Amino acid sequence: MKFRSLNEKLIFYNIPVLLFSLIPFFLITGSFLSDLSVSLISLLFLIYCIKENNFSYFKIKYFYFFLVYWGYLVFNSLINNFNIDNFATSLVYIRFGIFIIATVALLKVDDKIIKYFFYCIFICFTVLISDGFFQYFTGENILGWKQSSRTSSFFGEEKILGSYLSRLWPIFFGLSILIFKQKDKLFILFILIFVLSESLIFLSGDRSAFLYINISAVFIIIFSHKLFKLRLFTLILSILILFFISFFNPIAKERVFNKTIDQMNIGDNQQKGIYIFSKQHTHIYITAYRMFLDNKILGVGLKNFRNYCNDEKYKESALSCSTHPHHTYLQILVETGLTGFLFILIVLFYFCKYTFRHLSLKLKGKSYFTDFEICILSGIFIYLWPFVPTGSFFTNWLTISMILNFVFLIWSRESVKT
Repeated sequence: MKFRSLNEKLIFYNIPVLLFSLIPFFLITGSFLSDLSVSLISLLFLIYCIKENNFSYFKIKYFYFFLVYWGYLVFNSLINNFNIDNFATSLVYIRFGIFIIATVALLKVDDKIIKYFFYCIFICFTVLISDGFFQYFTGENILGWKQSSRTSSFFGEEKILGSYLSRLWPIFFGLSILIFKQKDKLFILFILIFVLSESLIFLSGDRSAFLYINISAVFIIIFSHKLFKLRLFTLILSILILFFISFFNPIAKERVFNKTIDQMNIGDNQQKGIYIFSKQHTHIYITAYRMFLDNKILGVGLKNFRNYCNDEKYKESALSCSTHPHHTYLQILVETGLTGFLFILIVLFYFCKYTFRHLSLKLKGKSYFTDFEICILSGIFIYLWPFVPTGSFFTNWLTISMILNFVFLIWSRESVKT
């Protein structure tokens, strides 16, 4: 990217860099500011490309794949139970693909942007951890927000503290080992934050997030070259802290373990059958499966599960209906059909192909991915993990937290090539 004037640099470089760096803060506030940031970065980059008549940035296989996927979503929305809201959702989905290309281009201009992003995410983790533990032990956070059933810090009633920490943790961990050496004195502070964030995820009572952080930990331990001891140490230390806290205050332990066992009906002799995660999840999944059987090729349309789950031919019980099926793979199947599901299968195939290639090379003392990339891949892996209830795949908040991983992965792979 080249700029002819200071004004041009301000509009097409400084503003996008600022918006990108602040995304960790924006995600704490919700979807609006983070999505506005993504949209503005995408729009400004598109204007720059049109102005310079230079679209070479888009000539990469990742974007071609995304473009086909986006085209299918638009096509599906047009011909499949059409409504304005769903069509608009699919139409503007293109901004996420442009955002990835735009931010990768920015990182190539000056990799100092990575440090800006890192310090923002560092501040966010530090503040959330401090406030989260304060709320856990005192019953209210530093703003006086009362703790209800779960620790949520600045997220309030949304209760996605654990989700935020677990989804951004791989990026935070990866950037820290990319920017700083493990022997640096400052790195000791990062280790403390790593350990406390893992502990707080457990204390937040978010069971999916607790599973995510452990899945990413195992992934890094298995596939990394030099992070085995560090990641294992932080994992063991966080577990010891959890044992200590749970001994004095077992509330979080009861929700994560006891309530899970109870909801799955494991060990209950008075009722027959084991539920998938819970009775409500099971009935939602049954309803979604029945819906899929009637709409195998194209599904019922983007975000249309909510509109058909109360139909008597799909409904299992009063618990069957929700805004989405609470499972990524099932949602893609039921809303976009086997055709849409093919895209995630392709992503999963290539993910497995290259990670196992890396593992085979690792056994020979070589590597395909750097340790930084392994951290980022662990962040992508938690989105591909099928055995956990999830939020809606098409929500802006989840999509943005997911595509940040692709930004850093593609930038790193492109940097290796050059």
